[in-house]
Amino acid sequence: MDEYSKEEMKYLNFLSEKFPTIQSVCTEIINLEAILNLPKGTEHFLSDLHGEYESFTHILKNASGAIKTKIDEIFRNTMTSEERRKLATLIYYPKEKLELIKKETTNMPEFYRITLYRLIKVCTVVGSKYSRSKVRKAIPKEYQYIIDELLHANQSSYDRNIYYNKIIDNIISLGRADAFIIAFSNLIQQLAVDHLHIIGDIYDRGPGPHIIIDELMKYHSIDIEWGNHDIIWMGAAAGSEACILNVIRICARYNNLDILEEGYGINIRNITEFAMKEYKNDVPEMFKPKNVNDKDSKFDQIVMAKTQQAAAIIQLKLEGQIINRHPEFHMEDRLLLDKINYEKGTININGKEYKLLENYFPTVNPQAPYELSESEAEVVKKLTKSFKNSEKLQRHIQFLYSKGSIYKIHNGNLLIHGCVPMSGLGNFVSVNVKGRDLSGRAYLDYVDKIAREGYFEDEGSEKREYGKDYLWYLWCGKNSPIFCKDKMKTFERYYLAEKEMWEEIKNPFYDFQNDERISEKILEDFGIDPKKGHIICGHIPVKFKTGESPIKANGKLLIIDGGLSKAYQKTTGIAGYTLRYSSYGLTIVAHEPFTSRESAIINETDLHSEIQIVEKVERKRIKDTDKGKELINQIKDLEKLLEAYKDGSISENN
Repeated sequence: MDEYSKEEMKYLNFLSEKFPTIQSVCTEIINLEAILNLPKGTEHFLSDLHGEYESFTHILKNASGAIKTKIDEIFRNTMTSEERRKLATLIYYPKEKLELIKKETTNMPEFYRITLYRLIKVCTVVGSKYSRSKVRKAIPKEYQYIIDELLHANQSSYDRNIYYNKIIDNIISLGRADAFIIAFSNLIQQLAVDHLHIIGDIYDRGPGPHIIIDELMKYHSIDIEWGNHDIIWMGAAAGSEACILNVIRICARYNNLDILEEGYGINIRNITEFAMKEYKNDVPEMFKPKNVNDKDSKFDQIVMAKTQQAAAIIQLKLEGQIINRHPEFHMEDRLLLDKINYEKGTININGKEYKLLENYFPTVNPQAPYELSESEAEVVKKLTKSFKNSEKLQRHIQFLYSKGSIYKIHNGNLLIHGCVPMSGLGNFVSVNVKGRDLSGRAYLDYVDKIAREGYFEDEGSEKREYGKDYLWYLWCGKNSPIFCKDKMKTFERYYLAEKEMWEEIKNPFYDFQNDERISEKILEDFGIDPKKGHIICGHIPVKFKTGESPIKANGKLLIIDGGLSKAYQKTTGIAGYTLRYSSYGLTIVAHEPFTSRESAIINETDLHSEIQIVEKVERKRIKDTDKGKELINQIKDLEKLLEAYKDGSISENN
């Protein structure tokens, strides 16, 4: 008998419960070895969704154009472009498109037969890179047997062809064609993308971040890298008062209070009533909400404007309290309420006096500008309770914690929303966190830990309270790896006319974004092969219309924020980038603005996209991926178990 350690024997005995015989071990080794040689699954990367749920959902459904490309490849010589477009729309929106097709088609049995054959063909092609077992598991249980038979039936023989056609005939005659078309379409969508990466900023700007998260929670395989706009909602859910007021201010600014009230059931009546009572002046121009539409009455717009104004002042007070609690944050230059001359309506910043655009501060005590009034304190208390008691918000934030992190290393690439904080000399910035000087990966690891403590530690504990304040710091702090600017100039953008005072200076990381050596230095610090790996991030919109490329540092750095949010599309000139990483390499897709879900279904309009190849490689197999490494280790363990059976260290259980 071979010598096994106590721990090895314990593990092998545990493994033998799942594989009790030599034959079962050999079968699993053969299965895993076969899987290792299948093509790598396609990864899909999206960033900076900012609540634009219709555009996001469409991109998810069409896999950044990959499904339409497959349809064109398969049917280019047998279907017209109009027929291929209709088939693509049916796959994206099967239920809705079927309803329209039934109104305009006279021979539905013939349509069903042709369409089912076509869907089976598309499904067979997109599923060809997976094991039969994996495809079967992706099929809804009620359709599993029949769809598996249709996908793997051998039609070369006469008898099998009759068998195959009979299944199709029965599906139609029994009135189950719609259900199978929907099942096949959903299966194609799932098989087109093996894994989804969301590189941050699901929240703010657009109207449906809660709708996006509902969709993500149903997705089969996903990870999320937190963005600063996600962190502020995470902090709000944890009970950070400063984060809560930031969330309310931004929702009011972008006409999205419905997200709070209808999406999350959060009661904001207290702050709207407070704002209307305390802020009696005419609405200043800078507080007028964006994205107003015909359904918003003048009164609604006034309520939103005054809510934004009231939230901004309470936010500035609460932020001042955090800054005073934490001198180690080095954010004293954000203490501005005490720099105002309330009689003259001016503010002194860095020794220079500026005239304020608005000098109406009814709740600010000039002698104690960072203290909340009694009414403000009551509003904050009730808001905090409502945020913490929102079941849906808590469920969504727990999902962000379970599937998310500050950064992720996946298949040799570094995924991060913003940056790795750097100095102007190209070195990692050393940041003091709770007495520890940290930089690079070590700093980001610690940041991730504190962000979790701010939500999961016991209420009222020192770790919880510090973590809540740090969640706010990650939103707007100088060395936050997901904010990546020197300061957030909320006050200046509201109250000063001088636009040079609005500028937020980016971290020097962005000065080196085309320096291949710096990207390789970062990859090496994170334990990634600097010659093969890539940094993939979002956060800073790429100005496509001025000729800026998302591909930086000779392909080492990929910035895929192209303006999915409508708020950024004037700057970028497009409506977002997405990235695909297939077995053949990396491809960036630039998207034109999405019209609407209705137009996509009725008019069969798809996103017009430009595809740019970043890197072509010799076809990658699963053995070349992180999953492959796991499978290789499993094979080694099984080989040890096989030897233990053979030498008698463990007995087979027949």
